[in-house]
Parts: sequence; structure tokens; C-alpha cells
Amino acid sequence: MVDSLRLHDLRPGLLDGRIQGGTVARKDKVTFGDRPALPEHMLSLRAKIHQRVLQEMDAETLRSATRSGSDRDEVQRRAQQAMLATLTEDGIQVVPSLRNILLAEVMDELLGYGPIQPLLDDPAITEVVVNAPREVFAEKAGRLRRTDRMFNDNAHVLRIINKIVAPLGRRVDESSPMVDARLPDGSRVNIVVPPVALRGPAITIRKFSRIPFTVHDLIQKGTLTEPMATFLRACVEARLNMLISGGTGSGKTTTLNVLSSFIPDHERVVTIEDAAELQLHQEDLVALEARPGTVEGKCAVTIRDLVRNSLRMRPDRIVVGEVRGGESLDMLQAMNTGHDGSLSTIHANSPRDALARLETLTLMSGVDLPMRAITKQIASAIQVIVQQGRLQDGTRKVTHITEVHGMEGDTVLLQDIFVFEQTGVSPDGRVIGEHRPTGLRPRALARLEAAGIRLPPSLFLR
Repeated sequence: MVDSLRLHDLRPGLLDGRIQGGTVARKDKVTFGDRPALPEHMLSLRAKIHQRVLQEMDAETLRSATRSGSDRDEVQRRAQQAMLATLTEDGIQVVPSLRNILLAEVMDELLGYGPIQPLLDDPAITEVVVNAPREVFAEKAGRLRRTDRMFNDNAHVLRIINKIVAPLGRRVDESSPMVDARLPDGSRVNIVVPPVALRGPAITIRKFSRIPFTVHDLIQKGTLTEPMATFLRACVEARLNMLISGGTGSGKTTTLNVLSSFIPDHERVVTIEDAAELQLHQEDLVALEARPGTVEGKCAVTIRDLVRNSLRMRPDRIVVGEVRGGESLDMLQAMNTGHDGSLSTIHANSPRDALARLETLTLMSGVDLPMRAITKQIASAIQVIVQQGRLQDGTRKVTHITEVHGMEGDTVLLQDIFVFEQTGVSPDGRVIGEHRPTGLRPRALARLEAAGIRLPPSLFLR
């Protein structure tokens, strides 16, 4: 109990306040950000102070501070008073460094998303995962590692979940145990609760980058090379239809965002996404987002509905965040009927797999078409496939830039223009390899030249 906590019970490593940023706080748990988390035996004290502030403070001031930050100083003053009063009443002595951590965590409970708020505030962290109250992970520099952040219990996790979904008018319970949501900053959230989640509620957050990556960022990170970027820019400007393929977390959306930035400003662009992530800056831009249905299954607006509607909006380009169902047929038909230069992503492990998956998704449209007709439509609609991969060291690479050359018999012909060749792994686990052109001249060069774009032949020489 909190009442039994005394100065001698606190861990010496935290008592003296000598905490180095980014070091392991305990065992295999890593501290991200500028402060470590509270020791596990102080979690009940955090909960007690948080509850006391809620009881003593009017809800409107708290809501105002959460929405705009205008009353944040007042909330912090009241939280500090509650903390000092609780420590005094319970006879607990805490050194200043640990007291500051305690106050910061209480503020995270009041105005943020509790234990995971410091992870969301860290710009270097790209993903936050909660598997259980004491199992919180974060991805940084491509590596997913266990952090020192902890929830009190499953009820605490559920309270943060409700804090996420309530402003969106959504609910998560036994009748609706799975939900996709979005934080105010655009970060994507997936939530699963019992009975589907056997160990308790789970949260997965894919953080939204406030400053979108540019092509120069991708070149600097080694995702692709300058010749590859030059070729892709030319393909976008010449209005070739392009498909970005890759596994989960491979960086498909980031690459799609970069390629979309190459679209000329004078063109009308319609973006269609399941959860809005793209950050385009074209002057004539319409951004559409799908809407899930109610618990009764009503009022849903699907990606397919939006693709069909977009054709009535006079788009020069259609950018679909990801094709994952019957909307693939509508997208292919749009690509084949004058909407050149369209872009989309798909989950697949290779360019050949991307085409096979596109065939499968097209069959989900419910339209009775022979497979050869579907394959032929795909081969004529897609000109370039950009394959993205997440390597074993966590780095993201464009592993293939592949042209689609039509059909020969029942087979779609593919030709790699650029590839990433892995040659080994360094002692510290980093992947060794390089991007290189295959030496083959792209057939798309004729179309690029027709658009007034000339690329030097040396760009494609090995």
C-alpha cells in the first residue's frame, strides 16, 4: 500500500537523481525521452494523486487545458498541491528529482495519454505498442524495444483507450472489441480489447510525422539513391501509374507521400485513405477519408465508395492510400480510362506478389470477370512498381523499381530497373549492400521523352 512507502523503500539508483538520458532504467527496459518512468512500487501513489486532483478540480478547467493548453499552469499548480498534500498526509519523503518525475506523470494522466505520453512526445519514436499494463514497447531507429513505461492495470489501459476514442464519438467494448482511430496529431491507432484480446486491452500507435519526409531525407537515410529518385520523379511527372508495394511498417506510406509531392501544382489531386496520413501541398487538393460504420453496421463509407465518387470530382490524379479490397477494380478502371498518373500502395513482398495480390483483391469486387481479363487490365493499368522492404536491421529500403511490360501469354512481364543487393551483415547487425541499376534501358523512356523529360543514359548503367 502507499501508506507503507517510506524513504528507505525507494531504490537508490533513483534516489540520488543521477539518471543518464537514454540508458536502461531497469533490466531490459529502456528509457526514451528526457526522464525515466516511476519505479513500479510508486504507481499506486501516482494513481492516488491523480484521483485527488480529479476530485478537487472542476472538470471544465481540465477540459480547457486539454483542448487548448490555456489553463495548463493552473492544472499543474493544483497537481503539485495535491502531490505535496498526499505525501505529507501519508508521511512519505521523496527526493526532488523523483518528485519531479511523479508530478510529470500525474500531468500526463491529467492532460495526455498517461504513461505513453512521453513516447508520443519523442519525435524520434515512430511506433508505440502496449501489449499489457507492464509491457510497453516503442520503435526507434527501426528497432522495437521494451520501455520502462507502465500502466497500473488493465482498467488504467482502458481509461486511456476511452480518452482516445471518446472525442471521436467511438466506443470500444465487448460488442465492438476492435477499433481504428486517429489521435488529434494524425497518428493512427488500433485498439483491441477482451474478449478478442486474451491478455487484456492492447494499443498500437503508428505515429504521424509532423514534418513530412522529403526525397532528400530518403536519400540521406539510404532508402533509395539519387538516380532512383530522379527516375521516380520523372515517372510521376510523365503521369505513369505507379504501385508502391511492401510489408507492414516497410515505409510504403512515407514513399507514397514523397512521390505525391512530385505531382505538379497545377493538377487537381484527390487523395483517398482509410486513415488520413498523406501530407500533400498541392493548391487544388481534395482529401477524402473512409468512415467506419456504427455498431449496427450503418453509415459506413468505404474506400470503394470514395474511389467511385472521386471519378465525379474531375481529378487529374487519384492517390489511394492503400488498396485492400474491391476498390482495386474501380482504381484499375480509372487508371485505364484517362486518370493517368494515379498512385497507390499494396501489401506484398515482391513486385510479382503485388500483381498476384491485386488480382485477388479485384476478385473481391464481386464482379464476375475471367482471370485473364483481370490480369490483362492490371498489366495495362500499372506501369511501375516500387517495392519497399524493411530489412533485418530495421532500415527501410526501396528494394526494386520494376517496370510492367504487358503480357506474354497469361504471364505479366516484369523488368527490374533498379535493385538493392544485400552482400552481408556487419558484426553490429547492420545490413551491408547497395542500390544499383540493372543496366536495362526502361521502356518508359519513350513516354518520358514524349512528356518533355530527358534522362541521361548513364543513369541506368551498372
